[in-house]
Amino acid sequence: MNYAEIISCMQSKANPDNVAGMARFGISTKGTLGVNIPLLRELAMAHRRNHPLALELWQSGIHEARILAALVDDPQQVTEEQLEAWVVEIDSWDVCDQCCANLFARTPYVWDKAIEWSSRPEEFVKRAGFVLMARLAVQEKKAPAAQFHPFLELIRREAVDDRNFVKKAVNWALREIGKRKDVRAAKALAEELAGMESRSARWIGRDALREFERVPVGSGLPSD
Repeated sequence: MNYAEIISCMQSKANPDNVAGMARFGISTKGTLGVNIPLLRELAMAHRRNHPLALELWQSGIHEARILAALVDDPQQVTEEQLEAWVVEIDSWDVCDQCCANLFARTPYVWDKAIEWSSRPEEFVKRAGFVLMARLAVQEKKAPAAQFHPFLELIRREAVDDRNFVKKAVNWALREIGKRKDVRAAKALAEELAGMESRSARWIGRDALREFERVPVGSGLPSD
């Protein structure tokens, strides 16, 4: 299938009821067809590592086409300029998370972008930075603890941001980092945040501590 055929296929599967349901979960309805993820993954299977197609799909502006773009793109062909152009156009948490998981976290720029984007003011750019931290904590099994310590400082600084999609990503990053066997400082940070005046910081810290009680700190990935 070429670009036009893929778009036509997605449009034929449009489901307004799904769009309404997605809105209830805070997903943007702008350019949204209501196509489910399993169909997007099925379409992606035949177009893996198709960078030109990914660029076309992103330019369509269609919500699901942008998720598909992240699924089919080749991380090794993605430039820093492309990352910056795409991230500023993200307007929904699901597109943010899918792009981070399926593409951004697989590029050579992931460590730098996790730090850079977490310091940006735009809601979904900042979210992307912390989602990348969470992804790195899981996928980079051999990364030394020292590489995650700067993330903890950024989590401390940005925990006061009370925007819903930001604070949830900050919390996600803290929880995943804290599950590693080599980053025990995460629990201390969670305790510190739980005692702060900021309502957002308190929520992040307390939720992380509940997670650490359920899954003990250090029970996750080792660094060696």
